[in-house]
Amino acid sequence: MQLKFDNDRVLAVVAHPDDAELLCAGTLARAKADGAAIAICVMCRGDKGQSDPLADNIGDIRSAEMHAAAKILGAELYETGFGDGELFDGYDQRKVLMEVFRRFKPTLVLAHSRKDYHPDHQQSSALAEAASWFCASEGHRTESPAMEAGPPTLWWMDTINMASFEPGFFIDVSEYLQLKLEMLDCHKSQLARGNDADFSPLADLLKDQSKARGNQAGVGAAEAFQLHTAWKRASAW
Repeated sequence: MQLKFDNDRVLAVVAHPDDAELLCAGTLARAKADGAAIAICVMCRGDKGQSDPLADNIGDIRSAEMHAAAKILGAELYETGFGDGELFDGYDQRKVLMEVFRRFKPTLVLAHSRKDYHPDHQQSSALAEAASWFCASEGHRTESPAMEAGPPTLWWMDTINMASFEPGFFIDVSEYLQLKLEMLDCHKSQLARGNDADFSPLADLLKDQSKARGNQAGVGAAEAFQLHTAWKRASAW
């Protein structure tokens, strides 16, 4: 089991600008405190996620929000720029993400569960699994050279609202719950959607999920993960 992240480079691959806050920002903050390099790769622009009427520049608004949140965390930020609902596990998309991996050179990748509710989360999951493998293969050409260290370890993140997810282990993020909320507060365009029929109050969701996973683990707040246990995808510490 991972006890410290001091020698790691941790990259979270998420679908939308506010997904890291909900699912893994506490783990990223803990890793950074241990001395790890941390980064977030956001696959979709968030260009269709707003209450009516939809602002013409909502993608730019959400980009500014995610930059503000990443600054609070002290994380490097990558944006691949795909439109909401336009993300698919295709080779061109894989190459875009492979290039992110080759630039940041992660030792550990945090990715959405395939069982999460949102189609963009599911496609992001598939892309993260494939690209984190092929980024170490010289036969797959991108601007940067293949990762010499081999494919990074991959952890599946919890699902939104914990649906259909059986935790394999927990990371204690009790010290970082307030930081997660401060990051989430940057996403004003999404917090305004709390009363939408197809949405939920995000701050309440974050606190409830963090504390529920914390109760399961016997700590104040936790984030849940599963190991990717396939051959060559797991590591020992």
